[in-house]
Amino acid sequence: MTGLLTILILLGITIAIWQMVKIFDLAQANRDTSQVANDKDNSVNAYLMLAFLGFIYFITIISFALWGDLPLVSNSASEHGPEIDRLMVISMVVIFIVQTITQFLLHYFAFKYKGEKGRKALFYADNDKLEFIWTIIPVIVLAGLIMYGLFTWNDIMNVNEDDDPLVVELYAQQFNWKARYAGADNVLGMANVRLINLDNANILGLDESDPNAQDDIITTELHLPVGRPVLFKMRSQDVLHSAYMPHFRAQMNCVPGMITQFAFTPTVTTAEMRLNPDIYQKVKNINKIRNENSKKLQAKGEEPLDRYEFDYLLLCNKICGKSHYNMQMKIIVETEEEYNEWISEQKQFKNSLVQN
Repeated sequence: MTGLLTILILLGITIAIWQMVKIFDLAQANRDTSQVANDKDNSVNAYLMLAFLGFIYFITIISFALWGDLPLVSNSASEHGPEIDRLMVISMVVIFIVQTITQFLLHYFAFKYKGEKGRKALFYADNDKLEFIWTIIPVIVLAGLIMYGLFTWNDIMNVNEDDDPLVVELYAQQFNWKARYAGADNVLGMANVRLINLDNANILGLDESDPNAQDDIITTELHLPVGRPVLFKMRSQDVLHSAYMPHFRAQMNCVPGMITQFAFTPTVTTAEMRLNPDIYQKVKNINKIRNENSKKLQAKGEEPLDRYEFDYLLLCNKICGKSHYNMQMKIIVETEEEYNEWISEQKQFKNSLVQN
């Protein structure tokens, strides 16, 4: 009912605007229409076009001076990350060159061929040579970028089973994540949302009769050993989510009713990334802002903000509901020894079930 009412209101607003436009047109029709742009008006507009072109280039130069290093400074923490960054830089360079040339031509031609009394525009009904040139060049450039992207994507998605990747499930639900490790056998047990049983703590719907599920480990924090390939299997309990791990240049949709997957090899531990100059400076700036805000809160008698510390994060990159912004899970990349110590302390599925 609310949706129908909203549609009717929008339809009414649209009709009202349409009627107002018609009234405005009728009013204009009764006025003196003899006034047209003269040479002075055309000249002013032509120079304004050049001024706006200069403004665009000025803003571009300022942006490069202040933030131009962002696309080129890589803080990727996965084996395939630099290749993704390289593809992004190439795409941005091509876009920048094209927009610089086309914006110049657009504004310069508007200036050069401004309207003048007694001057007639040269009109081409068609020009096969020009049409071929401005069609084939974008086709070649786009085909090159697309093919490069496809080869990059295939290299990322082709998982080599000989590398014995660590198998981890990412389970999405409004509005949190769960991680399920495959245990000693490195094989995830069968699972289905219809098997979810909160009475005995079977929160992910694992098949309790499946031997492979008995040693699975469910956690609310994602730990990954550095240098080891990880194969993620992804499920969603309710709506479409998207598992997004920005520093690992990884993203894959979590679709209800099916399993999707993504693999990568972490190359930088959390401790090492915290020492990255780019990350260190960002954390410093964040804590500076937090300190200023904490002083204001303390002046009001409220609790100060906690000090921020960098962590890798798993985020949802789909707008999945009102608490979408809060759907995140901490990722800790550590040495193999640290990971083995942590995983040995976690409860296996068979031991976490509540016996009724």
